[in-house]
Amino acid sequence: MIKKIYSIESGNFKLDGGAMFGVVPKSIWERTNPADDKNLIEMSARLLLIESDDKLILIDTGLGDKQSEKFFNYYYLSGDHNINMSLKKFGFTKKDITDVFLTHLHFDHCGGAIEVSDTGSLIPTFENATYWISKDHLYWAKNANDREKASFLKENIEPIEKSGKLNLIESPKNNRFFDSTLNFEIIFVDGHTDKQMLPLIEFENKKILFAADLIPTVGHLPIPYLMGYDIRPLVSLNEKKTILRECYDKNYLLFFEHDPYNELVSLKNTDKGIRLDKSFKIKDYF
Repeated sequence: MIKKIYSIESGNFKLDGGAMFGVVPKSIWERTNPADDKNLIEMSARLLLIESDDKLILIDTGLGDKQSEKFFNYYYLSGDHNINMSLKKFGFTKKDITDVFLTHLHFDHCGGAIEVSDTGSLIPTFENATYWISKDHLYWAKNANDREKASFLKENIEPIEKSGKLNLIESPKNNRFFDSTLNFEIIFVDGHTDKQMLPLIEFENKKILFAADLIPTVGHLPIPYLMGYDIRPLVSLNEKKTILRECYDKNYLLFFEHDPYNELVSLKNTDKGIRLDKSFKIKDYF
């Protein structure tokens, strides 16, 4: 049984607004996601921590800090947040994490899973944790297509494989199932990348969908507003349409990983489609 959930800020970064919204004109998307003079928009790397009687599960790990200065110069890391500080705020350390669930292996979701040791080797950041990855997505990442391969970094993937702490999740035929070990449902989606996994968590009689890169920000709630990064945009469109309808019909909340302004939101139906109703902080809502 889930006892508590926490929002863990691991640091903000920036990405090109045009890439984040594809064919949507800037005059429209910058109403919700204002750009700087380089056309970059603010992005959060917000993680979710789930506490139960015997587990402390971290969903995604942000970018981490092990990459080169040149690498980070492309992404303009900002803010005072990091995983260690955010965990400490709630009375935890990285040694307390029992499980790390990675929605997918793009560097902004899994970079913090690996750190540099005192001897210079790459090791799992969470030494006592089991790492959960989609089996099919791991194969996809290791055999990356030319469009995606810059997002899959071997220094994020190989140390997890070699750690002996990797648990591979098989893809179900209907693309969703309830994992009794993790105690939440997993929805598999294929538009952004192959077999991205979205946790659907039940807590205090509410269901919360960890939106990951299916819906990165509130600005992406309109069905056609898709990222230029999506490998199968029409699949993304249909996945968003189906899942957003379920979220609205069943009164789910959405937890945003990348929206720097909105953490947890409820939804409403409008004449333009499903949109933001109210925005909350987890600590204030529950």
